[in-house]
Amino acid sequence: MLVTLTRVLLLCALGIAMEVLFTAFMDYPDNRDPRLRGYSYAWMAPIYALVYPACAVLYPRLSVYPMLVRGFAYMILIYAVEYGSGWALRRLVGECPWESGYRKTRWNVHGLIRLDFAPAWMAAALVFEWAYRVLRGVG
Repeated sequence: MLVTLTRVLLLCALGIAMEVLFTAFMDYPDNRDPRLRGYSYAWMAPIYALVYPACAVLYPRLSVYPMLVRGFAYMILIYAVEYGSGWALRRLVGECPWESGYRKTRWNVHGLIRLDFAPAWMAAALVFEWAYRVLRGVG
């Protein structure tokens, strides 16, 4: 149990760290702040905590497929979770935390997901899969 909780927390921390780096570099062209301030939201911790259990269920089933197929499948799931959690947060607190930034872009869907982030989500998913495999000592 403690091992599983540790793995959940490690993948959660990895997700938040990747998000902070991603937002720092994505915001740089607009603000030109050399400090590269990145950010996340407290709401992301329970969302990223779903990564390890999702990998535990999906990786054994998807591991037989090529990397790009797995990445695409994970990306679709990430979009579903991002949309669903964003919708739930909107209902719960009045606005999804990332909604104001997403709504300004051409490729947003209801302000809850950005289709132009598909390559980044696919890459993140494959990093999560790699971390999962390292933590489990598989593949």
